[in-house]
Amino acid sequence: MKPYWRQVILALILITSAGCARKNFYAETPVVDAEVYQRLKTDPKATDSVTVKAGAHYKRGFLHRLFWGQHHRPLWSAPVTVPVFEMDTTWGGLKVEKLGGGFQTTSFTMVGPNNKTYALRSLDKEPSEVLPNVWRKTFVVNILRDQISAINPYGALVLPPMARAAGIPHAAPQLVYVRPHDADFGEHEEVASNKVYMLEEKYTDERMVDEITGNPSDIVGSGKMLNHRFGEDDHFIDQTAFAKARLFDLLINDWDRHEGQWEWAEFERGGNHYYRPIPKDRDNAFYRFQDGIIPWIFSRNWAIRKFESFDEDFEDVYALTINSQFIDQRALSKVTREQFDSLAVALQQSITDEVIAQAVRQFPEAIYELEGERTSEKLISRRNQLREAAAKFYEILAKEVLVIGTDEEDKFEVKRLNDEETEVTVRRKSDDMVTYHRIFKRPETKLITLHGLAEDDKFEVSGEVRKSIKVKIVGGRGEDEITDKSRVGGWGKKTRVYDTVRGTELEAGPETKDKRTSDVRVHAFDREGF
Repeated sequence: MKPYWRQVILALILITSAGCARKNFYAETPVVDAEVYQRLKTDPKATDSVTVKAGAHYKRGFLHRLFWGQHHRPLWSAPVTVPVFEMDTTWGGLKVEKLGGGFQTTSFTMVGPNNKTYALRSLDKEPSEVLPNVWRKTFVVNILRDQISAINPYGALVLPPMARAAGIPHAAPQLVYVRPHDADFGEHEEVASNKVYMLEEKYTDERMVDEITGNPSDIVGSGKMLNHRFGEDDHFIDQTAFAKARLFDLLINDWDRHEGQWEWAEFERGGNHYYRPIPKDRDNAFYRFQDGIIPWIFSRNWAIRKFESFDEDFEDVYALTINSQFIDQRALSKVTREQFDSLAVALQQSITDEVIAQAVRQFPEAIYELEGERTSEKLISRRNQLREAAAKFYEILAKEVLVIGTDEEDKFEVKRLNDEETEVTVRRKSDDMVTYHRIFKRPETKLITLHGLAEDDKFEVSGEVRKSIKVKIVGGRGEDEITDKSRVGGWGKKTRVYDTVRGTELEAGPETKDKRTSDVRVHAFDREGF
């Protein structure tokens, strides 16, 4: 980025945002009718529904919108009629189990009479706490709060018909308004008060297994799933199911799909455990950010590239994978180009024009009038381009691939088949079962990294070719046996070994670059990403 551009950006920010944090940024209430709001404060049973504006405080004048973007401000300011939340009767009667949420969203875990779990999550956000204390009383808070308007507050309502057609587990959210000082929230009465929420099923533990097709034994978070996957040799991720779910993310332009945005249904089959993904937290579906001068500049490739806007075309698939890189690398390493293409075709066939029309009709009427047809047109266009987007996604993933073992004993076999292909097979030593297999192509893949993790693993590299992909071996804890009998023409060694000198038996060949050390940190591997 050239120095004068930094000066231009700084000047724009100062011109449009100078000053301290606004003390009264948020509207006093989302309720449109002031008389209704006053009655609700004195008579909680005054009405069973209210008309709200989810974020009237995001409405701005022309100059502000020119510099900071129109975003989804019209949707935040549109009047929408929603039911008043009744703790006693909603979904058979609910009670608060705990207050949750991150720094931005007010969120409650609710439990129904059938012991099912639900999430009550505020539509609007308060992002100031993500900032260091020094910034919380400055104009930076104004900017951060204002940019929440890039979120489509009603986007999650559209997704269930499409997810259902695609065979992807999903929640079915509905809108509710929590009245002022609702005593049913007990000690949380103040924090819950006077907000618009999404209420939906919460798939977090075994209490919701009956809601998932296929009779799973449990539902776990990403951290627990990954610990099992890497810690034991009989736990596996259903990578094609995850690939399909990630292609659905691309379709709806949900750029924030990090590991914390997933739960996993655990299935037991033939003595092994398999994990299938359950997406959650759809706040960023249909995100619109790049329609103002300053957001457009900040979302360039050299800046905050991930803030990609929902449009007719897939302008930047890589931007939609930045936040999910950690989980994608660990849960998609087996999926081939052909499988991605097949999954894209299946999604195109299942998410028909009729399904999309039904989906966008889930918008509240006022929102549909503003955004329904445009959202439908964009979804149809993106669906039609999904094969190309899937190919690009595959190419991003294929450049550098992680092949990860377990804390049990594993055997890694690498065969340089020819100048264009390298085959990788992983077997668990206990019964020689193949736990991983893929043939990599040199034009697509630059580096394959093998992680043995713990226990005594065996690595074998073979094949004589003129050209080949680089292979990096990280033995991990344990007494590993590494043999490299491969030969590759040209300059540079194509097999690099990272392990501790002590406890590692290395039979090096002409392609081996010995990077062993006495420092045990050479084994470091991030298992959870949190």
